[in-house]
Amino acid sequence: MIFPDEYKYVGMSRAIPEDADDKRIYFLTQYLIVEDTVDDVEKYSLYSVENTGEQLLRDVDNLEMIASGEEIIRYDKELNIKDRTLLIETAHKLCKGKVNTVIFTGIDKHVTFVHKPDLKEILDIEIVDVVPPEPSWLASVVRRLEESGIFGDLTIRFMDNLTDLRQFEGENTVFPCSSSGLKGKCLDCDVIKEDGSLLVGCEISRELFESRFPDLEYSFINICPFKSDVFKPAKSFITRCCRSEKSGIVTINGIKGAVVHWGASEFYVADTIWKLVRELRGEN
Repeated sequence: MIFPDEYKYVGMSRAIPEDADDKRIYFLTQYLIVEDTVDDVEKYSLYSVENTGEQLLRDVDNLEMIASGEEIIRYDKELNIKDRTLLIETAHKLCKGKVNTVIFTGIDKHVTFVHKPDLKEILDIEIVDVVPPEPSWLASVVRRLEESGIFGDLTIRFMDNLTDLRQFEGENTVFPCSSSGLKGKCLDCDVIKEDGSLLVGCEISRELFESRFPDLEYSFINICPFKSDVFKPAKSFITRCCRSEKSGIVTINGIKGAVVHWGASEFYVADTIWKLVRELRGEN
């Protein structure tokens, strides 16, 4: 796949430099899209460019064709061309038959392209959280950040891995907090008087239960991402924990991921995801 890191590296022209009166090219140009109109139909050629010189406009040293003619189409809608995942996925759908290159136009009228799109270049990250309440707090934060475009340069894709705690509801089940609205008892407002409760929570929940009801026998389902009885990561992930000291880049079940505090801000979540992606791609 060829997908320029920045659209500033992509130039457009109506003539191949070697055929033009002025054979120089802008110094940042690494790829050149040449547009030609034949019988009122726009045709394109795509070249990689090497230049020499020290000025803003430089001499073309080498010009190599990447694709041309029926191999290239131009997408007819303006997109956020800083969203690399969107462009790769869109190009992959459009590259059929002879087509192997898609030119995209941004809302600011700049252009870029994807040549031979490869979905394997997109990094999948699981959002690991619990419901209710719904929507999941972490999934809601990540999706809002994603819509803002803050992850556009990262070439990542999120998928939900949510544990529905309603599967454990029951009159003998004890949950950590009443704000979830789960059916059962809650550590923050109920008094447990008999043996036989099922506590669904984390290590902090267990400590609180045993502190409040030291003589009661109970069973325990651990939903802490570090020791969970219901979740085992299969791919890179972001999750949350009520213990702030455990925040950061972690490894669980041999899989590298990230943990944010239970009530982390949007900025902290975004920053953590950026750090995770850099770590996963060996850019730190």
